[in-house]
Amino acid sequence: MRRIAILITLFSFLPLLSQETDLPTLQVVDSLYREDQFYIGITYNMISQQPKELEHNKVSLGFSIGFLRDMPFNEKRTWSVAAGLGYSVNTSNQNLLIDKAGDQYNYSYFPSNLSYDKNKLILNYIDVPIELRWRTSTYESHRFWRIYTGFKLSYLFHDTYKFRSDDGDRTITNNPDLNKIQYGAYLAMGYNTWNFYAYYGINPMYKSAEVNAEKLDPHILNLGLMFYIL
Repeated sequence: MRRIAILITLFSFLPLLSQETDLPTLQVVDSLYREDQFYIGITYNMISQQPKELEHNKVSLGFSIGFLRDMPFNEKRTWSVAAGLGYSVNTSNQNLLIDKAGDQYNYSYFPSNLSYDKNKLILNYIDVPIELRWRTSTYESHRFWRIYTGFKLSYLFHDTYKFRSDDGDRTITNNPDLNKIQYGAYLAMGYNTWNFYAYYGINPMYKSAEVNAEKLDPHILNLGLMFYIL
């Protein structure tokens, strides 16, 4: 009986001993953290340096998605460069009418008496963005202010022009007058997930297109929001 009483007494003290001897939880600090991120962008598409006759007739939207590899270069890791790969699609609803006769592409502006349901140009790109990054991030928090500015090189791998009216429909793909290579500068700035985004195309959309003997020389201008996701 004495042995049983001793065992019961020892077991009753074990929880107290374990509490007193518990080691503090160690927190591992990642001093080499990166802000590798997926991005999703939604933009309103406009045209810069366009002729006075060229006008938007409906809302033109764009969408982009991709991944950026973060490479910090200062001790606090608040400065970095990043390079990535992505996909984007831009739509353009304008009063520019495109027609094809054999291998010849003809461009004109809609006459005032023309009635139509759709006149849309859809551009699909593979994007290679390269950017310089400044942010207030730390290894403990992913909520921070950021200013990212960079250069984007894009390859047009597919384009579609769609026209629909009561008189008939028209679809043109892979227009050779469009620039296959697009390049431009952009800026993304904001806090946490929500960021204002602006992109300006340095070279024009078209490389060889004329309306009434006037060179068509519009440049892409995108304004919208960019969302970064770890």
